[in-house]
Amino acid sequence: MIVAATLPLVAEFGAAVTTSQIARAAGIGEATIFRAFKDKDEVLDACVAEAVGTEHVLRELASIPLDEPLDARLTEAAEALCAHMERMGAVVGSLYASGHRRGRDRTPDAGPGERPPQDSRAQSLAALREAVAELIEPDRDALRLSPERVASAFLGLLFTRMTTPVNEADAPLAPQELLSVLLHGTLKSPGGN
Repeated sequence: MIVAATLPLVAEFGAAVTTSQIARAAGIGEATIFRAFKDKDEVLDACVAEAVGTEHVLRELASIPLDEPLDARLTEAAEALCAHMERMGAVVGSLYASGHRRGRDRTPDAGPGERPPQDSRAQSLAALREAVAELIEPDRDALRLSPERVASAFLGLLFTRMTTPVNEADAPLAPQELLSVLLHGTLKSPGGN
């Protein structure tokens, strides 16, 4: 409850968010924060852990009906993943810009809410790939590549989409454009020029 109420505040104010603001947003007394967390830095670290965690987006991916057409399933997946990455970027970027450094002076084998193990990013990516592959699996026979390979290509395209464009020509592909390229390529007709 405290972390959920704090996330939008952190995205807006970064490390400058006050425990008073957090308490008001959570509908609790300020002292209650310090019964759950040692200090504000620990609240901020918990917010980062929540923002980068994949549990929420994995639940969203698992809720996509497998009887929808493939492009509809992948559009929903792209929207869920983009929302996850935007939330993660807003929270982590705001904290970084305001001077908060997650996990400073902590050891790599620290406990929950502290610095994650080195392989946690790879594990998260593998879980996302597996969830997307499950969405693709019903169409296995129609694909030239395995659902796992298509999922890897999908995530690769989606993650490169999140880069900041230099100009309008570099603007990221909309999810529908990305899926069109993934599923149908860039040629107007097969084998055409």
